[in-house]
Amino acid sequence: MGIKSFQGARRQQASNTESQSLTVSDYMTTSLITFKPDQPIEIVMQALIKHRISGGPVVNDKNELVGIISEGDCIKQISESRYYNMPMQDQTIEKHMVSNVETIDGNMNIFDAAKKFLESKRRRFPIVENGKLVGQISQKDILKAAMTIKGQTWK
Repeated sequence: MGIKSFQGARRQQASNTESQSLTVSDYMTTSLITFKPDQPIEIVMQALIKHRISGGPVVNDKNELVGIISEGDCIKQISESRYYNMPMQDQTIEKHMVSNVETIDGNMNIFDAAKKFLESKRRRFPIVENGKLVGQISQKDILKAAMTIKGQTWK
């Protein structure tokens, strides 16, 4: 009658973790709500409310990432339009989006991505391959990844 050692079971668990993929591309969202630079800012506001999202990527006709638009950018526009007494319907996304967008590599380890979120204080990162937007990873996606692999040996 053999008794399994606790260490033996742990070693087996660790090998399962190694075979499990832990990259950003495995947990990123690929079905994205995107915007075009020439759309009115009101379109963004409606989409953010309807889809319960806090922002989204802005792409050109070739699906190349040109910016990010967020709730904060929209709120800034609301405040400015009131202050300067300017109509909002004349404002396009391009004038209010952040165009210097920090992206994340789809092959990055999920734990390195978590660290990048902490350091940057961003809520989401787009993933670009060959110049095209292929997905987005959010802080919530990182939490989902952690819950998927919880209880296993993290490496």
